[in-house]
Amino acid sequence: MFADHRGARPQVVNTVARGQLHEDSYFYTGVIQGANGYREEQNLMPFPATAAVLARGQERFNIYCTPCHSRVGNGLGAIVDRGYKPAANFHDQVRMAQPLSHYFYVMTHGYGAMPDYSAQLTPVDRWAVAAYIRALQLSQAATQADVPAGAQVRDLKDIAEEKHLPAGFAEPWKLPSTAVQAYPSVTKEGYPAMAPANPADPAITIPRSKPAGQ
Repeated sequence: MFADHRGARPQVVNTVARGQLHEDSYFYTGVIQGANGYREEQNLMPFPATAAVLARGQERFNIYCTPCHSRVGNGLGAIVDRGYKPAANFHDQVRMAQPLSHYFYVMTHGYGAMPDYSAQLTPVDRWAVAAYIRALQLSQAATQADVPAGAQVRDLKDIAEEKHLPAGFAEPWKLPSTAVQAYPSVTKEGYPAMAPANPADPAITIPRSKPAGQ
């Protein structure tokens, strides 16, 4: 259509599509380039961590993070009961020392066995989750001295009993005594296969219902 045989004209140099300016680099990447070109993580939020932001972070955390990290962030989520290794514990010394932007970066790019969650969580939600992780860390290590004057303090065991929860609800979570390592394979019957705790034992299969006729 054009003299240079193109069907469309190239974009004007430095043109940015609507909604893709990403002018605040720290908000979208979680890193600031250092003097030597290295990325520097920062222990700060790119916007105020209000109560609404923390509530949103808690909601997203409970949806996407608890299957591995658990509701309290100790790494003993539901996957451990199903044979996988514990996920990162947000309350150990290593994670407590990591800046807020580290959590944003990991959610964006993944880390180790953890995939990235950039498709599930928008940048603003990733920051909200990072802020909630910090609040969760503070809450799990809190003492009565941290409670504002006049606020009521109740024992978790009393609350569990009042809500008719199991007796062990308020106790520390422990690793299952018999955990197996899951593998992404399927047996000939169509069930997920798992490696046995003892290599000499036969493979373990997880029964599950199958559609009629299959």
